Amino acid sequence: MQSTASPPTFDAELDARGLVCPEPLMLVRNRLRKMQSGEVLYVTATDPSTLRDFTSLCRFMGHRLLSHTSDAGVWRFWIQRA
Repeated sequence: MQSTASPPTFDAELDARGLVCPEPLMLVRNRLRKMQSGEVLYVTATDPSTLRDFTSLCRFMGHRLLSHTSDAGVWRFWIQRA
């Protein structure tokens, strides 16, 4: 996993800005459940713990964290469903 200059394309989007743990994690988990294998979810969040949470979620559930970036307090994640 690495941050990239050109972000991956995505199939679904989730805005979790302004929410704090565990809300972003639960929303991402629920959204990924509704997606097909191989589809990519793009997430924006402002809670700094989301990097740790989403990394752990991907490792535990077999999803792939394709990329992540942070700019001005906004985290962006691209997660591919297993």
